[in-house]
Amino acid sequence: MHFAFTEEQIELRNAVRDLLAKECPPEVVRRAWSGGAGRTDRAWNAMAEMGVLGVVAPEAIGGIGGDEVDLVGVLEETGRAALPEPIVETAAVAVPLLAEAGDDRAAALSEGGACASAIAPTDDLAVWADTADLLVLFDDTGVHAVATSDAELERRHSVDGARRLHRVVARLGDSTRVGGPDAAALAFDRGALGVAAQLLGLGAQLLDTTVDYAKQREQFGAPIGSFQAVKHHLANVRLALEFAAPLVYRAAWSIASRDGERSVHVSMAKAHASDAAVLASRSALQCHGAIGYTTEHDLHLWMKRAWALGAAWGSAPGTAAASRARSCDDRRPGAEIMSEAAPYCTERTRRGRAWPERPGPKGQERES
Repeated sequence: MHFAFTEEQIELRNAVRDLLAKECPPEVVRRAWSGGAGRTDRAWNAMAEMGVLGVVAPEAIGGIGGDEVDLVGVLEETGRAALPEPIVETAAVAVPLLAEAGDDRAAALSEGGACASAIAPTDDLAVWADTADLLVLFDDTGVHAVATSDAELERRHSVDGARRLHRVVARLGDSTRVGGPDAAALAFDRGALGVAAQLLGLGAQLLDTTVDYAKQREQFGAPIGSFQAVKHHLANVRLALEFAAPLVYRAAWSIASRDGERSVHVSMAKAHASDAAVLASRSALQCHGAIGYTTEHDLHLWMKRAWALGAAWGSAPGTAAASRARSCDDRRPGAEIMSEAAPYCTERTRRGRAWPERPGPKGQERES
């Protein structure tokens, strides 16, 4: 067995990195903080032309016909660039979900003519919902695809200004359902995997940026990168990323091969990728010093995206707990997730279950 990416997968990943370096540099991400839509149409359109949005779409609807192993490297690069687009919600979640359901809307999404947003069962808010054509929503009965025009949106604040968050109110029923509990669990795993891959890219970018800064910034007549304390910080980040990456790649393979332990692998990947990205953020800020605290410096574009994604599709503590629970529980994969009723559903059942405890002060909305 060959435990490595194929030449084609590496070439696709490198092509996406080159494309985003051109179409989504830090100044584009910065403009998304203050821009009306919080997105960058040029990068989105360029990725659509390259076929990135249809990597896991069947060839019959114009897609590449790949799987999550083909997609994971692409998503990692979108994290490296802090791409302000719903790439995970569209390419990783909505496209395969609708394609497997035989829904014609999958073709438009894979071609870039439309985009999707989603609210994971663990979250409260949808990203870029005001510019999305479709919303993927979860409840106790399964997973639903709702036209944005049929939902009510209310803007919410995000720590990452480029991630436009909205609370969603929508009526879910048989007419909107595109899959049952098993399809919902798979969709959740795909979303968590996508965010984990982006966190890897964010952590790598933070590390590279900090290493470059440590080579140039001098103190006491020497580059600060020559100091042992700085070396230790950066080495710890590198180790965290190196240990998280195989877990993310294994999770991609587990989803693609429908491994029975898929959800456990995804939970482990998300937990470790979140931890690695948060460590990278903390170390980058400490090594940059005072300049890293200023909004004029690009560092905060990646740090705040890492903080936001760490809390999306299952926070790091939550996914770690879910991983342990799934490893010890003989229920079907995803059962812990699907026991939570989504807060935006106007018609739902609680099944007598308690809501999960959420981080943050009581009464305060959690940012994602």
